[in-house]
Amino acid sequence: MMHLAETLTFSGRKVVAARASLPFPAPGGHSLPEALCAHPQAVPWTLLSPCGEQGVGGCFAQSVVLRGMCKEEGKPSPSPLHACQSTEEALQRYLTTLFPGTFSTSHVLEQPCPTQPPYPQFFSPLLSTQGFLLDRPPRYSSAGVESIPVLATLQSAPVLHTLLQGLYKDLQQLNTRRWNSFFSAGVEQQEFQEALEELRTLAQCYQTGFDVDESGDEADSD
Repeated sequence: MMHLAETLTFSGRKVVAARASLPFPAPGGHSLPEALCAHPQAVPWTLLSPCGEQGVGGCFAQSVVLRGMCKEEGKPSPSPLHACQSTEEALQRYLTTLFPGTFSTSHVLEQPCPTQPPYPQFFSPLLSTQGFLLDRPPRYSSAGVESIPVLATLQSAPVLHTLLQGLYKDLQQLNTRRWNSFFSAGVEQQEFQEALEELRTLAQCYQTGFDVDESGDEADSD
């Protein structure tokens, strides 16, 4: 994962954020293009990193992996995604449409993510045993969800500015004089200040034109 993160970071950036759709919301018997067309404005995943959902959308670079979607034909449709020859091509075109100008790599694995015991069964009753969406919950079913399709990504994204800037502010307010044991371990006050400035510089690497003015006001207030 460290090497993957390195391939996604450039221009002084070093941190990536994680997102996942667990399970990926796909109706049973539908093709990947049909499932993706149901979400034309945004990818149906949740931010896992503690950045909050504030800030500008989009990303600088990302690596996306989809597991558990078979190459089913589905229903005919005029969507450009249905004209793709493979699930890999459909996913890549979908990402290019939602993230224009972004460096995106995508991989599709047919094997789903196993969720048999001791995996916790916290899933909705509207999921089949294979993790696909049902029109209605079954009347009688004692079987749990055995596997699920999953969509996950690592992103170098502007949303990380919120996390890094907040961490910098918290550390800046730290009264180091109250932590003698910390510095007695070999850390010098100057080294601490240098690391703090490096963190601030790193946070600035994730700024975009939409939030640079706000960040400038924060720097003036410091």
